[in-house]
Amino acid sequence: MSRTEARGFTLIELMIAVAIAGILVAVAVPAYQDSVRKARRGQAKADLMEISQQAERFRTVNGTYVGFDIPTGMGVSPRQGTAYYTIAIENRTVNGYTLTATPQGSQVQDSLCGALGLNAAGTKSAASSDISRCW
Repeated sequence: MSRTEARGFTLIELMIAVAIAGILVAVAVPAYQDSVRKARRGQAKADLMEISQQAERFRTVNGTYVGFDIPTGMGVSPRQGTAYYTIAIENRTVNGYTLTATPQGSQVQDSLCGALGLNAAGTKSAASSDISRCW
């Protein structure tokens, strides 16, 4: 009688496979989270631009930004689901205003940009010093 060979994985082979999978997950998860934060930031920028356009329409009709307020439901970004930014308007004068999108919840961990700003002159700002990467 001949002896048949056992087929399968040894414990060492299994542990190597688990270690490789762990390394891949350790690299992939932070990259995914950064990508999600960037998408949320993009939505906040789009919302700031939309509110800015509405402010310009208000000024065209009224000749001033005084009295303009963020339309109902547009004070958070995104408008549906979990809010990751709150949007506020400040410094309303005859000739100007400043919109600010402040991160909320898990978006606070977006250390690249932080709060985003946009004023009546179209000047964009970010809490970080590298505006080009945020806008």
